[in-house]
Amino acid sequence: MIREYKTIREIASPLMMVSQVEGVTYNELAEIELPNGETRRCKVLEIDGDTAVVQLFESAAGINLKESKVRFLGHTLELAVSEDMLGRVFDGMGKPIDGGPEILAEAHLDVNGLPMNPASRDYPNEFIQTGISSIDGLNTLVRGQKLPIFSGSGLPHAALAAQIARQAKVLDDSSNFAVVFAAIGITFEEAEYFVQEFRRTGAIDRTVLFTNLANDPAVERIATPRMALTAAEYLAFEKDMHVLVILTDITNYAEALREVSAAKKEVPGRRGYPGYLYTDLATIYERAGRRIGKKGSITMIPILTMPEDDKTHPIPDLTGYITEGQIILSRELFRKGIVPPVDVLPSLSRLKDKGVGAGKTREDHSGTMNQLFAAYARGKDAKELMTILGEAALTDTDKLYAKFADEFEKRYVSQSFNVNRTIEETLDLGWELLGILPVSELKRVKPEHIEKYLHKEQ
Repeated sequence: MIREYKTIREIASPLMMVSQVEGVTYNELAEIELPNGETRRCKVLEIDGDTAVVQLFESAAGINLKESKVRFLGHTLELAVSEDMLGRVFDGMGKPIDGGPEILAEAHLDVNGLPMNPASRDYPNEFIQTGISSIDGLNTLVRGQKLPIFSGSGLPHAALAAQIARQAKVLDDSSNFAVVFAAIGITFEEAEYFVQEFRRTGAIDRTVLFTNLANDPAVERIATPRMALTAAEYLAFEKDMHVLVILTDITNYAEALREVSAAKKEVPGRRGYPGYLYTDLATIYERAGRRIGKKGSITMIPILTMPEDDKTHPIPDLTGYITEGQIILSRELFRKGIVPPVDVLPSLSRLKDKGVGAGKTREDHSGTMNQLFAAYARGKDAKELMTILGEAALTDTDKLYAKFADEFEKRYVSQSFNVNRTIEETLDLGWELLGILPVSELKRVKPEHIEKYLHKEQ
C-alpha cells in the first residue's frame, strides 16, 4: 500500500526526517517528488514513533521541504532479475547503462536476500581453475568458497580481477558458468577498462556487470554489492549456474558505510568505522556458498585495498575472520616486475586441500603444493642470509634453494595478465622448478610421483 506525505521536517544530506507517518517499516523503499515532477529514490533507515529517518540514494540539492512529497512504496529495494542479465552492464542500482533495453523481469527480488541457513550449506570441495598458477597451484579456489584478494594502492588488482573474471572456469565443461562483477566506488576510467576488457575478450557474454562510480552517492555504494549478490543468487539457485562473484573495492564500500554512519551520528568504532562493520560485511560475504539439493553455487572473490598496506586495518582484519583465507599482493614483487605480484607465503586458501587431488586436479597436486611452499620459504631465507653474510656463507644446497626462489618468482608466480595456464601446465611447471633441487631434498612428495612426473636428467 502506497502512502504519501508532505511532512518533511529536516534534511541533513543524505538523511531526511519525515514526521506524522503511519505503518512505515524499516528498509522500506520510498520516493520523494519535487515540485517540478522529478522523483528521487530513498529508503527508510529508522522509525521512531511517527517519525521516519529516510536515506536518499541521490543528491538532496533542490528539495523544497514544504512543496515536496514523500511516497512510501510498501516494499524494500528490489532488483528485476532474468537470464537476460548476462552480457549486460548496469549501474549500482541495477539500471541498464549499456544502451540496451530494460530487463524483462522473471522476478523482483529483495536485494537484502536471506542469510543461508548453516544446516542447508553444502561443503565446498570442487576445483575452480583461474588460469593463474600462484592461485591454482598453491592457494586453490574451491567452488562455494570466499577467497578475498588483499591489495594496496597502486598495485594491479584491477587487472588481476579482470583476468580472473575472463579466465575462470570449472573443469566440468557441462556446467553453466557465469561471472557477476561489481565495481564499487571506482573511477570512470577503471569502469571503462573493465567493460572494454570484457567486450574485447568475449567474456561479457557470460558476465553481469554492475558499476558504481566514485562520484555516485555513498548510499548507492552500499546497495551495489547487494544488487550483484541478488543477481548471483538468482542465477545460481534458480538457474543452476556456477557463479563467480568478484567485488572490487570493498574498502570503498566500507568508507561509504562510515560516511552514512557519521551522518546518522552513530557512535564510531575502530578508526571511525561503525561498530557493526563486522556484521555488515558478514551479511555480504555469507551469501556465497553451496546449498544442499541445489546444483548451482556462488564463489566469491572480494578485492580490497589495505590502507597504508596495513593487514591489521579493520577492513582486511574483519574480512579475514569471515572468509576462508586471503591472496595477498606484494609491492616488493611488483617493483621487481612480477605480475600478478602474488605474495605466496602469507597467502592462504583454507579450503585448498578440499579441491585438489585425483579426480579434481591431479594426484600429485597436494604434494607438489607443499613442496613448492617449503622450498620457496627456504630459498627466501637463503637469500636473506646471502644479503647479510655474503654468498660464501651458504652451502651448495642453500645456493640451489636461492636459485630456486628466483626462478620460482620469475617463471611460476610471474605469468603476465594475458597468460592462461591449465592446471596441468601449472603442475608440470612446478615439477620443472623442483628439478633444480636434488631429489634427496624432495621430502614432501611421494616417491612414485617423483618417478612419474619429475623430468630430470641424472
